[in-house]
Amino acid sequence: MTPARVGRRAKRLAIFAVLCFVVVVMLFPFAYMLLVSFRSYDQFLTGQGFSLDSWQGLFDELPVAQQLLNSTIVTVSAVALILFTSTTAGYAFAKLRFPASPLLFVAILAGMMIPVQSIIIPEFVNIANVGLINQYPGAILVYAALGIPFGTFLMTTYFRGVPNELIEASLMDGASYRQIFTGVMLPLATPAIVTVAVLQFIQIWGDLLIGLLFLQQPDVRTITVGLATLQSARIIPVPMIMAGSVLSALPAVIVYLFFQRQLIAGLTMGMGK
Repeated sequence: MTPARVGRRAKRLAIFAVLCFVVVVMLFPFAYMLLVSFRSYDQFLTGQGFSLDSWQGLFDELPVAQQLLNSTIVTVSAVALILFTSTTAGYAFAKLRFPASPLLFVAILAGMMIPVQSIIIPEFVNIANVGLINQYPGAILVYAALGIPFGTFLMTTYFRGVPNELIEASLMDGASYRQIFTGVMLPLATPAIVTVAVLQFIQIWGDLLIGLLFLQQPDVRTITVGLATLQSARIIPVPMIMAGSVLSALPAVIVYLFFQRQLIAGLTMGMGK
């Protein structure tokens, strides 16, 4: 073997070793969470034995099915609203010229820089004034308002990369701007749409702060809010919380694994230009 080939192989082995280390670091918390979830509280204290007591206790203490349904309704509705708004706004900012569009686009991007904690109290007051506390629409609107700036930015960037000649050719064929948007731009923007959908789904599904403030009643709580209530005055049921955390994390993991190729394509779009 030549020295150059040996160097390339050593470099690959080093990269492989670093990636293996990163995988172990990233997966260890989830593996530990899964391991603890199959122990009772006494077994957790001793570090020995396995049982399903924590899973049974979780379903006894919480309406898991209802809370998973609540999380699904809130997350899917908010993501749908984000996608509808961000795709239409991105198309308008990228391909349609209207007065003050650059200024409006900068104002929308400024929403990405505002900390959630600084606006959560005014949002709570506004939602309370219209009577949407402890109702799905209240939380959905807040999640959508927080996710639309990022979605608009990503969709605008993607649509700007679509050649204007494609739109001009469609106009010459008699298509309207609405038909161009639905029949041409949206199919081309599938990677960007999936990227926005997956990232927002993971963000909203695992959120606690907004759900804790806007969905306080037991019948509308999301699964993350329900897990936050699993504690007594003296004892925190760690194995039960771990079981609930595993159950709560699975939908986000499944969504990521199912759409990972489109997500990677959307995140890396334009890197080869």
